[in-house]
Amino acid sequence: MPGSRRSQRQRAVAELRAQGRYGPTFREVLPGFVGLGLAIGLLVGLLDWKYGQLGVLGMAMSVALLVGVATMLVRWRRTLTRRRCGIYTPAELAGLDDHGLAAATERMLRRDGWHVIAMPDKGRPRLYARDRGGRQLEVGFRPADEDAPTGPATLREAGRTGVEDLIRVVVSRGSYNRTDVRWASRQGGVRLLDGRQLGRWAAGSRLDDLDL
Repeated sequence: MPGSRRSQRQRAVAELRAQGRYGPTFREVLPGFVGLGLAIGLLVGLLDWKYGQLGVLGMAMSVALLVGVATMLVRWRRTLTRRRCGIYTPAELAGLDDHGLAAATERMLRRDGWHVIAMPDKGRPRLYARDRGGRQLEVGFRPADEDAPTGPATLREAGRTGVEDLIRVVVSRGSYNRTDVRWASRQGGVRLLDGRQLGRWAAGSRLDDLDL
């Protein structure tokens, strides 16, 4: 029936948007088109004024400036699109604070097909996610502050949960020592994701392929 087909399409579109795989709507791109039109009008007026003031030399300088600005805008747009799809460079990951890393992790999970809910715990970032197979995931983050305590005490905070059937993942941009690994192995269901694995995940690998 037409109604059921429409509802199925709406659900499919909503799922693709949640994963960052559906393009923007007309309402979302309309301000950009309006801004582009205004910018083009201003640039044409600027070129005409430069030509009247400085002749061909002024025109050439203006065109070179415009090419440079356009190149920077294209690169900036590509970077934003890539990040929105859950792809980050090592330098970008290194520049994120704890909450920025949580936002990037949320996008990477959505890219992999997880439905994600951000549920901070006492001001610290924390994510809960569920995939199509019904698996439940809790993601905590080891603090990036160099002065923060390390070892199992920190991991215990990051991996805390009140639900037993969750797969718990603790994300760190650094590395884990043997004491950390032993603690996690005794907990059951706690997976440690270090900086090397995080880099692979951010580059496009799936979470299931990281050997957690």
